Formats: sequence, structure tokens, C-alpha cells
Amino acid sequence: MTVQELPGAAAYRPTPPPAWKPITDPAPLLPDPEPYRVLGTDAVADVDPELLLRLHAELIRGRRYNAQATALTKQGRLAVYPSSTGQEACEIAAALVLEERDWLFPSYRDTLAAVARGLDPVEALTLLRGDRHTGYDPREHRIAPLCTPLATQLPHAVGLAHAARLKGDDVVALAMVGDGGTSEGDFHEALNFAAVWKAPVVFFVQNNGFAISVPLAKQTAAPSLAHKAVGYGMPGRLVDGNDAAAVHQVLSEAVARARRGEGPTLVEAVTYRMEAHTNADDATRYRVDSEVEAWKAHDPVLLLERELTGRGLLDDEGIARAKEAAERMAAALRDRMNADPELAPMDLFTHVYAEQTGQLREQAAALRAELDAEQDHDEQGAEAGR
Repeated sequence: MTVQELPGAAAYRPTPPPAWKPITDPAPLLPDPEPYRVLGTDAVADVDPELLLRLHAELIRGRRYNAQATALTKQGRLAVYPSSTGQEACEIAAALVLEERDWLFPSYRDTLAAVARGLDPVEALTLLRGDRHTGYDPREHRIAPLCTPLATQLPHAVGLAHAARLKGDDVVALAMVGDGGTSEGDFHEALNFAAVWKAPVVFFVQNNGFAISVPLAKQTAAPSLAHKAVGYGMPGRLVDGNDAAAVHQVLSEAVARARRGEGPTLVEAVTYRMEAHTNADDATRYRVDSEVEAWKAHDPVLLLERELTGRGLLDDEGIARAKEAAERMAAALRDRMNADPELAPMDLFTHVYAEQTGQLREQAAALRAELDAEQDHDEQGAEAGR
């Protein structure tokens, strides 16, 4: 028996009922065909000069922070450091567009964004030194722990933002992820939930060209990563990730939209990772030097300095002052990182669960017994040597 032969077939309609129809027009959700730019365009005239100068000072500090952290890795003071050199405009803008009450959800490469938001530079590097799972109180700073697993911070951001809205809190979550993270299931699940719930969250993708050694073309066939927003019913924005003013403007608009209750936005910043994935990576195996050299002409620091000096807002003296302030920050970071931390081994078990499991209690007891035995051995040795 076919469907048409079933009782009530006269009322059968081959088209889905209205509830299945798209609820949004896709056209307004589509990103621009080219990344949005401000520097070097007429739009820069509308940007507050004080904001441009602050962005410049933060970019200079960020570039020096990346260089110092990389040097500390080579000196053995850090286990690993994923540099964001070349991506500083994205990092700084992400930190500056948020209010104090908002939350930042960074990935492992986003230490600079956390520092620009006000986090102690040493605390931002604690995880990468291997001292603790995280070196700061996330609630105090409104910065989630630096996330090493790809994209798992995105559903967390959606959950926090949705909970804040249910409680009536005026909070926006900004979640940062790399282009490689957009190939993870957590990315798609987070976008779907956020759009359905109209959660006040902004997804910020730093497309730096490579997921370790995998170029973007081997991850997706989409016209851009920002186009992925349309499938979930949210706007996608495409921005020049090396144009600090443009990134700040686009993210500001996305945050304001989320705060008004209009739902999430996916922002893709097209940028470039100037250095290797981490100190453990050999980037020469998958990209050529000429490609890196070409991107140096689009350096975010140089782009902003060219704009500021051309308009008479910045001179050599102002650049020197910004670099001196960055050197003072780097010197303080270097001195503090060269001091060995005092660690308590039993802290390994302190912040795993609110109530320890039986297995953790057994492990803690075994470690305590080992530490006590070691202490007794040292005391006996010291007594024998007297």
C-alpha cells in the first residue's frame, strides 16, 4: 500500500509542514566576499584616535611578550609556547572589546589575549610551564582556563552565556578558536546550540592558515570559515585579522549584538602564523620562506604604525616610549620566570573533583606515604652527618 492509498490520503501534502521551513533569510547572514578592512580606507576617519594609539601600544607589548615567552622556552623555563606573533591584532582586539563582567574563553595560543585582559603574565604561562593545570582563578578574572584540547571551550562558552541569560545577567562570552578547531565536532555543536538558544556568545576564529601542518584547503571546501555560520542561522563576518582597527570594530559589533539579545555571531579573522606552531614544530617542512616573507609586509604592527604616523598621531618618540614600556614588561616577566616556583605535590589532588573519588584518595595516600618516607630518609641522613 502506498502513502496515497492510506486512509486520509486526500489530506496528504508532499511538502513539509510549516514548522520545517527555514525561519531566517540566509542572505543577511552571509559574510562579505572580501575581509573587512579599516586601515588605509575611508572608514579609519571614524575611529577614535585614542583607540588607535591604545591598540598600537598593546600590539607593541604583545609582540615583545611573544618574543620573551619564546626565549624562555629555549632557555628551558617553559615546556612549550605556541606563539601568536603575527596574530597580535586578533589577540588584543578580543581582550579590549569585552566589559569587565564578560567572559573570555581562550585556546592554548591565546595567552596574549588573557594578558591584554589584565591577567598577570606569569599566571598566563603557568600551564605552559607545567606547574599547574591553570595559574589563575577563572572566576576572578572572567577568563576560562587556557584550553589545549581543540574547540572544547566552545560548548563551555555557550553554556555559560545561556546560563547568564537565564539568570538575567548582562554577560557576553567571547570564545576564541583556531581554523583547525573548526573541523572538530565541538565547534559545530556549540554553534548549533548557541543559535537555537540565541545565546549571547561570539565565536572568534583566527584563521592563521595552518592547523599545525595542515593548510586550510585540506580542512574545508567552504568559500570561507565565516560561511559556516549560515548553516546554523547566525551571521558570519569576515575581517582582515591583521587590521587591529577592523578586528576591534567587527568584534565590538558582534558583542553588542549578543548583548542586545540578538544571538551569536561567527567572526573569521584572516591572519597568519609567522612562527612555528610551537617550539616542537618545524614549519619549514610544510611551508616556504617566501610565503612568510610575503606576509611580513602585512604585519599588524607595521600596518597600524603606518596609519598613525601618516596622520601625525604618532612619531618616533611615541614609538620609542611604547617599546620601552614593553621592555620593562619583558624584563619583569623574565626575572619572575627565572625564579623556581615552590610547588606542593599534594596539590595534584586538590582541584580535580569537589569530592574526591575513591581512586584519587588511594593515589593521594600513596603519594603522601612516599613523601613521608622520603622526608624520613632525608632526616636520618642529616642526623647521621652531624
